[in-house]
Amino acid sequence: MTARLSILLAQINQSMGDLTANADAMLAVRARAGTADLILFPELQLIGYPPEDLVLKPALIARAHDEVQRLAAATADGGPAMLVGTVIQLDDGLFNAMALLDGGVVAAMIRKHELPNYGTFDEKRLFVSGPLPEPIHFRGVRIGVPICEDIWFPKVCEHLKATGAEILLSPNGSPYELDKDDRRLALVRARVAETGLPLAYLNRVGGQDELVFDGSSFVVNADGAVALQMPDWDAAEVLTVWEKGADGWACLPGDHHALDVAPADLYNAMLVGLRDYVNRNRFPGVVLGLSGGIDSALSAAVAVDALGADRVWCVMMPSRFTGDESLSDAAECARLLGVRLDTIAIEPATLAFDTMLGDAFAGRHRDLTEENIQSRVRGLTLMALSNKFGHMVLTTGNKSEMSVGYATIYGDMAGGYSVLKDAYKTTVFALSEWRNANRPSLALGPDGPVMPVNVITKPPTAELRPDQKDSDSLPPYDVLDPILHGLVEEELAVADLVARGFDRDTVIRIERMLYIAEYKRRQAPPGVKLGTRNFGRDRRYPITNGFRSV
Repeated sequence: MTARLSILLAQINQSMGDLTANADAMLAVRARAGTADLILFPELQLIGYPPEDLVLKPALIARAHDEVQRLAAATADGGPAMLVGTVIQLDDGLFNAMALLDGGVVAAMIRKHELPNYGTFDEKRLFVSGPLPEPIHFRGVRIGVPICEDIWFPKVCEHLKATGAEILLSPNGSPYELDKDDRRLALVRARVAETGLPLAYLNRVGGQDELVFDGSSFVVNADGAVALQMPDWDAAEVLTVWEKGADGWACLPGDHHALDVAPADLYNAMLVGLRDYVNRNRFPGVVLGLSGGIDSALSAAVAVDALGADRVWCVMMPSRFTGDESLSDAAECARLLGVRLDTIAIEPATLAFDTMLGDAFAGRHRDLTEENIQSRVRGLTLMALSNKFGHMVLTTGNKSEMSVGYATIYGDMAGGYSVLKDAYKTTVFALSEWRNANRPSLALGPDGPVMPVNVITKPPTAELRPDQKDSDSLPPYDVLDPILHGLVEEELAVADLVARGFDRDTVIRIERMLYIAEYKRRQAPPGVKLGTRNFGRDRRYPITNGFRSV
């Protein structure tokens, strides 16, 4: 009877839809696996996660079958077996599955039972729920393979225990959210306590559109103790050794990597998300407007850390309302980051619009229209540079602004990606202060400060009219952001927020602004999900909406 088993946990990245590259990467892991008996890969590692409607293409299903057969054939050499996440088409539907590849064949196929259909997940429109899975028999050991959502409820793990499982291996595609590490650990410990079985939790790393995966894989033994903790944000391949004793199987102790806490984890999420989005979509780099304000300064810092200074192009686009302080702050920010900074004045274009629209606007006072023209000229300028040189435009708006529509559609919202899309303004301040004092291990940018302190401390302004401040149009951010968190993340009513001590008229005004800005958010670029409800996959509201909570 087998009393010792070595399992390699492969916490790796993936390329959505590039099945051949993903299969080659798994074979490369196998070539490095040494004496491992089994290699566990993340959920849907062959396809990419979340695949959305890509998995509805018959050609992809056929390619997945061929690649699984190629991977299976590689195991004919008697080396490590592999548990590979893939899709399988059967007569009764399409399934999210894990294939056990061993001895040159597909030795077993486990189908996911619990299909998440909330927040960022929509698996019920793509897959059919598999039956309660049975343990697979591998080298004399009965292994249960609950796939991701299968461990969020007791049923699957309890069934695996009842049908003889001795070890639980859970492949995941679990996107990052703030404070999710503690929830994952509590969840796994609950399943371990219910079944009395040790559980290995394996997650992937890397960005996929708006989602980013932090890895943070770990193993919990039957006594609830964490046997090992893998790193967050970075790929890792860890050989775990399992031994069977009088009380059953246990994983021998391994390394315990410290996981990031806020705001470091938020910053790394933005870094990894932008890095993979730009690289996977084959952009040579990014171009962004550097205004001398905190949002563009933080966006530039994330871009440099993700891509390197030589791939980040900053452009200062002053108008008649741009102050000398903004010009000097932008220049110093560019110097600290080591990036190219060009200055393209927008006054000739705004004067041209004044002339062009003069007759049509006759008899009307200057107002928000002229302010927005300035923002749109800047957006047009950046898009022209993008078209000419290929760099993706990185937008710089934060979640506070996007929540209340304090952004110009077709202006500062024009671009390909936003790292601050899910970061409230108060979070932007915290991230900027943190990055000025810390350099992430993954960063390609410089040590030391990345922006002048004045950028963090001065009052925020759009500089679209004389002496303009954000506070002219919005409550202070330390008031606005908690209100928005209550309305967006918690779905609270006006009365609930008034009970928390907020001014009733202010909350009513912010709720109205939140709802009427929905049409803008529908046209905003994608951006990294950081919290529990981002604008996009998590929160899907109608544009035409007459509901108010008062």
